[in-house]
Amino acid sequence: MNIIQVEIWSDVVCPFCFLGKKNFEAAVKAYGGTSKIEYVWRSFELDPSSAKSQKISIYDVLARKYGRTIEWAKETNKRLVESGKAVGIDFNFDAIVPTNSFDAHRLMQFARTENKQNEVAELLFKSYFCDGKDIADHSVLLSLATQAGLSTDRAKQVLESAEFTNEVRGEESEAQELGLSGVPAFVINRKYLVSGAQPVEAFLEVFKESEE
Repeated sequence: MNIIQVEIWSDVVCPFCFLGKKNFEAAVKAYGGTSKIEYVWRSFELDPSSAKSQKISIYDVLARKYGRTIEWAKETNKRLVESGKAVGIDFNFDAIVPTNSFDAHRLMQFARTENKQNEVAELLFKSYFCDGKDIADHSVLLSLATQAGLSTDRAKQVLESAEFTNEVRGEESEAQELGLSGVPAFVINRKYLVSGAQPVEAFLEVFKESEE
């Protein structure tokens, strides 16, 4: 059987990555071809220097980053709320705790070794964007690891050490080598690229091309 291998470079603090995840999963479900689709999550930090557990709103963060107003940031996120509703995401931007996602990426790397990466990714996205959880807080990450079916003790060991740091940094370097400057970036068979939160049809078209 032909394998369609998808590598998803993503950051769990990126709303377009959450939207892209939903559209990609819908495309996988709708795919009617003969190939098997396999996918893996790759690490990409939008802002590696971001401070942990910031006491400011996401609107402040965006306004400062882009040199715009708070009103602009709120209006921009309003459009994302509508896009989220269409795919079953209940974005709650007012509750977001801006933070650093590095430890979340290390947890994702650990989850891959236990074939739980997709479950952890979904929980991280939901916790950050919908539930107002601080995903740099180890107690939060441990709770998510347990919910996903990972060993709490092993996850604690990972988080309290530097494990999987090299894996995160390695994939971030690889993204640069591939010329990926933003996420989500869906790299298919190292031949095709679906960039951004594209509609289901865009993924299905590439899946079809990948069969040939």
